[in-house]
Amino acid sequence: MQNEQITPDQPGSDDKAARRAVTVFPVLVLAAGAAGLLAPGTFAGWGGSVPYLLGVVMFCMGLTMTPLDFKGVAQRPWAVAIGLVAHYVIMPGLGWVIAHALGLPPQLAAGVILVGCAPSGTASNVVTFLARGDVALSVSVATVSTVLAPLITPPLTLLLAGTYLPVDAGSMVEDILKTVLLPVVGGLVVRLVAGRAVDRILGFMPWLSSLAIAAIVCAVVAGSAGTIKSAAFTVLVAVVLHNGLGLALGYGAGKLTRLGGPASRAMAFEVGMQNSGLAASLATAHFSPLAALPAAVFSVWHNISGALVAAWMAHRARREDQACAARAAGGPAAGAAGAGQP
Repeated sequence: MQNEQITPDQPGSDDKAARRAVTVFPVLVLAAGAAGLLAPGTFAGWGGSVPYLLGVVMFCMGLTMTPLDFKGVAQRPWAVAIGLVAHYVIMPGLGWVIAHALGLPPQLAAGVILVGCAPSGTASNVVTFLARGDVALSVSVATVSTVLAPLITPPLTLLLAGTYLPVDAGSMVEDILKTVLLPVVGGLVVRLVAGRAVDRILGFMPWLSSLAIAAIVCAVVAGSAGTIKSAAFTVLVAVVLHNGLGLALGYGAGKLTRLGGPASRAMAFEVGMQNSGLAASLATAHFSPLAALPAAVFSVWHNISGALVAAWMAHRARREDQACAARAAGGPAAGAAGAGQP
């Protein structure tokens, strides 16, 4: 659900639309997962459609992109580079550590690691907006991490998950090119050629992406319904740890490199939120439906946690802005008077 360029200064209608999207999306995906679990026979045959559904998601992402997204990369290469390094170091590393610490079986361990090796999540821009973060930086990092995924995700997966299961990195590169890069480029080209027509349907794109991701989750859950009950709690613990530590360390990376408050909030979501649709597709194609289960759970959880963390960050940012405004209006005396306030 990658958004157009949005900033916290835009009118409230954008804020309401974004809040509605991140509220409805987890509910929709959760309902799809429940359908796959309760009626696996109905949806088990959907497994072969997962790469095509992911292609729809990435094509919609491409439609929302403009040359300004790439211009932002050129204007702030250092900040974007920090975001990319943090994303592709922290999340893969966390996936490997968590898989070892929890003693996960090979299929689930490979699935958790693959989620960590995926590019940034497609909803990270919306959640950054809600958190009053640096949306331009968020869009830039998400865009570049997606474009570089064919070069980074397969070798990282081979390095970290190869001890659990055989990994065909070359075939994985081909799959990412076909299901991620080509659809994104195709959507961008269509936007450039038929921009006015695309502008009229942009509001529908997040919902089409949401439906496609929900269908992916439904297919993944249906494919491994028989083993979910025994593995569900362990997978949930792994996902919550992976996502929560990713959000915290992403924010810390922004603070450590002195990017500032808004950019640090963007970094939290660009590190902690993953393209779980891609991870589910690759796990299904290269490992098994069970290996795709962590990606399916991550798809639900990271949107719930992202919305909650964004609300907390936005509340803190507003309080800080009010405190700064009060100090500016009252001078040093006002600042001293307000020092004891909670």
